[in-house]
Amino acid sequence: MASLEKLIVQLRQKKQEAVKLRQKTEDQLKSARASEKRSLSGLQTVDKKIESEREASSDVSTVLTQKTSQLESIGRLVTMAEERLAQEREIIEKTEQEIEFADNPEEKQNAEARLRSLHGHVEELVSEIKNRQKTANKISNDIENYSNVQSKINSTIQKQTKSKPTLRENKITNHKIIQKLTAQLSRQSKSVESITKSLDNAISKLKILSAKKTASKRKPAKKTASKRKPAKKTASKRKPAKKTASKRKPAKKTASKRKPAKKKSRR
Repeated sequence: MASLEKLIVQLRQKKQEAVKLRQKTEDQLKSARASEKRSLSGLQTVDKKIESEREASSDVSTVLTQKTSQLESIGRLVTMAEERLAQEREIIEKTEQEIEFADNPEEKQNAEARLRSLHGHVEELVSEIKNRQKTANKISNDIENYSNVQSKINSTIQKQTKSKPTLRENKITNHKIIQKLTAQLSRQSKSVESITKSLDNAISKLKILSAKKTASKRKPAKKTASKRKPAKKTASKRKPAKKTASKRKPAKKTASKRKPAKKKSRR
C-alpha cells in the first residue's frame, strides 16, 4: 500500500510536468500560427501593393508615351518651321539684292512688297517656333516629372518584390514548425491521457485496499461479540424458567388468596 501511495505521488508529479510541457507546446503552436498568419497577411499585402504600383506604373508609362509622342511631334514641327524660316531668309536676301539692283521703280516696289511679305512670314515662323519650343519645354518637364514618378514606383516595386522571399520563407518555416508542434502536442496529449488513466487506476486500487484494510480492522470486534454468544445462550437457558412461570399462570388466578403473603414481602 505504501508503494502504491508512492506511485500515486510520482504519477501526480509526472502528470503536472506533462501538462506543463503540453501547455508550453500549445503556446508555441499559437505563436507559430500567429507568425504564419502575419507572413501570409504580409504576402497578400505586398502582392496588393505590387499590383497597385504596377497599375500606377502602367498609367504613368501611358502618359509618358503620350508626352514623348507629343514632344517628338512638336520637334518635327519646329524642325519644319526652322527649315521654312531658313528658306524665307534666303529669299529675303535675294529680294533685298533685287531691290538693290532693280532697274526701275516698279521692279523695286514689287520686290519691296515681296520683302515685306517675307518678313511677315518670318515673324510668324519665329513666333510659331518659339511657341512650339515653349510647349516642348513644358512637355519635357512633364516627361521628367513622370519619369521620376515611374522611377520611384519601380523602386517601390523592387523593394516589395525583395521582401516577398523573406515573407515567403518565414511562412514556409512557420508552417513546418506548426506541423512539428502539432505532432508533438498530439504525443503530449496522449501522454497526459495515459498518465491520467494510470493515476486513476492507482487511486482506485488504493481506495479498494484502504476499504479492505478498514474492513479487516473491524473483524476482531465481531469475534469478541461472538464470544459473548454463550452468555446469550445462558440467557436462553433461562427461558424454561419463563415457561415454568407460564405454567404457574393458574396460580396467578389464585393469587388473590396469596395477597397477604405479597404484602409481607413488601415489608
